[in-house]
Amino acid sequence: MIDTTVLPAFISMILAFLIPPGPDMMFMIAIGLQGGRTAAVKGILGIGTGMAFYAAAVTLGLGLVTARAPWLLSALMLLGAVYLLTLAWSSLRRGRDRGTQLQDAGVSERWYLRGLTVSLTNPKIILFFMAVLPQFTGTATSIPAQLAFLGAVNVMTEVLLYGGIGVFAGTFRNALMRKRGAQAVLNYVAALTYLGLAIFIVFDVLSG
Repeated sequence: MIDTTVLPAFISMILAFLIPPGPDMMFMIAIGLQGGRTAAVKGILGIGTGMAFYAAAVTLGLGLVTARAPWLLSALMLLGAVYLLTLAWSSLRRGRDRGTQLQDAGVSERWYLRGLTVSLTNPKIILFFMAVLPQFTGTATSIPAQLAFLGAVNVMTEVLLYGGIGVFAGTFRNALMRKRGAQAVLNYVAALTYLGLAIFIVFDVLSG
């Protein structure tokens, strides 16, 4: 049996973490501006998949292994920073190519894999799950089932919230595309966002 009475307090806590602008939100805005609404949907599904993987790891107790190996967490985060730098570079090159077509930006990129890679290289998600989920076991008779349930709610909440933000950014992008040179500007904005996220991750790792 799982305890659903903890949901109001649990969702309130999740929203308190999700609503302030953070890396995932900025990443989704960048995807929406660069690739449009379809790209945003694919990107958030990738992020959701990565989060679901970490939630499952916590439920199975595998999160303890990762949490006890700080070097592994740092290595994964730095790998994510390198990946974001490659996205920044490719976006910058795309912005400089004024011949890029609207369709190319939305179709040629692997948006789902982008979201999945960024999510999987953010191991702090697993630390968040380990710190928060056990606080809401309530009167559940099966702790693993309760943790799995809470993990699913957490993933769904972020997918809906950040997915909506990404789609809104995509709608804004589609409106801007009527103006000449807008594609290049949006790619430059995306490049700066990816670069900023990469720098943030590096400083986070260096600061311990």
